[in-house]
Amino acid sequence: MEIGSAPINQCSKEHQKIYQDWFVCADSDGDGRITGVDATKFFAMSNLARQDLKQVWAIADSKRQGFLGFNEFVMAMQSQLFLVTLDIHKNFDDAVDAEQLKPPTMEGLDVLLAKKKHQHKPSDVEMNGGASQIEIPTSSKHAKNLPLKAVTSIVDGLKKLYIQKLKPLETMHRFNEFVSPALTNSDFDAKPMVMLLGQYSTGKTTFIKHLLKSGYPGAHIGPEPTTDRFVAVMNGADERSIPGNTVAVQADMPFHGLNNFGGAFLSKFQCSQMPHPLLDHITFIDTPGVLSGEKQRTERSYDFTGVTSWFAAKCDLILLLFDPHKLDISDEFKRVISSLKGHDDKIRVVLNKADQVDTQQLMRVYGALMWSLGKVLNTPEVMRVYIGSFNDKPINADNGPMGIQLFEKEQDDLLADLKDIPKKACDRRINEFVKRARAAKIHAYIMNQLKKEMPSWIGKAKAQQRLVENLEGVFEKIQKDHHLPPGDFPNVDSFRMSLNGYNIDRFERMKPRMIQGVDDMLAYDIPKVLKTFRNPYE
Repeated sequence: MEIGSAPINQCSKEHQKIYQDWFVCADSDGDGRITGVDATKFFAMSNLARQDLKQVWAIADSKRQGFLGFNEFVMAMQSQLFLVTLDIHKNFDDAVDAEQLKPPTMEGLDVLLAKKKHQHKPSDVEMNGGASQIEIPTSSKHAKNLPLKAVTSIVDGLKKLYIQKLKPLETMHRFNEFVSPALTNSDFDAKPMVMLLGQYSTGKTTFIKHLLKSGYPGAHIGPEPTTDRFVAVMNGADERSIPGNTVAVQADMPFHGLNNFGGAFLSKFQCSQMPHPLLDHITFIDTPGVLSGEKQRTERSYDFTGVTSWFAAKCDLILLLFDPHKLDISDEFKRVISSLKGHDDKIRVVLNKADQVDTQQLMRVYGALMWSLGKVLNTPEVMRVYIGSFNDKPINADNGPMGIQLFEKEQDDLLADLKDIPKKACDRRINEFVKRARAAKIHAYIMNQLKKEMPSWIGKAKAQQRLVENLEGVFEKIQKDHHLPPGDFPNVDSFRMSLNGYNIDRFERMKPRMIQGVDDMLAYDIPKVLKTFRNPYE
């Protein structure tokens, strides 16, 4: 974080010693981390307005960790100093020497420091959250509890629960090979993502340019198919394009799972970085135009539908863009939309370039679009369709004042939907985590049942063939035995194809205590974390 040309976390050694004493005073648990509750009490001594304190926290906790280490604490202190001594709403053009700035005035801090000196210094065990940990009650005596004091935020709690309880179950039953790759820290810490899908020349790249008020590095716009690759438009210190093979192996980016699609796809994937306030909160995924007509007969060198499905699981919002002159849904587009099944709540439809037709034609186009979508989506619910012209050109006035007013309201509604994404990102992450846990449980039951029905000595090859052919019966038996809903089970044909090349006899038997651990996580651990911590994006 910089104000003017000076990093605000620079300070002299004398001031560092002062901040170290303050940090110990603010750290009520003595675990080397200042939580939001501790920060609220300590920062309030500066007598700043609540809104300014929120801004201080946002600057210091830029990684959304839910806690402050010493470096972040110093940044917070100096952020408060700037807010007290300078007008935060001005542009700071002059260089500021951070080392010459004195620590901010904190009322009542001297009294707290004096009390702290007389208090017992926490032991190493307590510093690591040992004896003073608060246990989350569970329904199982054998289930390992999550120490609540070892958790600093909702996202941090999900990380620890995944590593302790869900990942062991996934690894044992090869969930990462059959369903979804194992999650990493970057998957939890990633910014909310918005993916744009549509046929070529429906305005996907122009839509992103319209929101950013500028094009991203490597963007091409034209009437012909110009975007020939998947592009992750992210925030960065400077403008640059990073090749897909490099992006997929970077630990701080949530794209490690794309390695499963091979080099053919990674050569058609890139990350475009640029400094922008909007990209500090949202990442956009620009996609190649979905092929239609003769072009869709030319097979791509990678699994386009599979990649789209992977991104759909990661994204917080999916925008399907249509052009009034391109309402036909090609076979490839139909497959792509079908691959979004299970993510219906994320989908929004945008009828772009709507000012290119008059009001009467727009009514007919809208009706035709809803009819086409109804056939493909096969759902009785009406999907929200935004109508507008999302580009830098003024709205065509030929539609009259009523048409212009309609477009402006629709665009405002869509922008409001986009602005809500960061606030809803935490809820979405919890929702996806719970869905993954349920899917992992079902997968463990399936693998265990297949293993149980294999013979011990002879006839294993025939038994495996029989089980694969009668997979529907296996699923039904598991549903009845464990009282599981049919909707949670994977697609039979897809799972049957995934079993090819595997030896069922080598699958692991299910351990009931691991299933119990996941059940306790869903019933007790996650609700307790949600009750204790606030949404970090609010």
